[in-house]
Amino acid sequence: MEIENTQYFDIEADRERVNRVLSQVYEALKEKGYNPVNQIVGYIMSGDPTYITSHNNARSLIMKVERDELVEEMLVEYINANGWDLEE
Repeated sequence: MEIENTQYFDIEADRERVNRVLSQVYEALKEKGYNPVNQIVGYIMSGDPTYITSHNNARSLIMKVERDELVEEMLVEYINANGWDLEE
């Protein structure tokens, strides 16, 4: 394994779709009284869909999006919110 070169990771996510899914899942978790951040992080880290409520079809929705797409969308939004230069 060569550790001198940086690996390149590229995914092509439909950001609008991913953002819509995250928004719907976030709202469903809030409605059921869960901490949406904790639950979504639990799902992303473990891949276990039971971290996401089935309320309003949230579990089915989030399972249609790859976890790396979720991470990418959240990171892009974080970068944008901080005013950092994002080259896409």
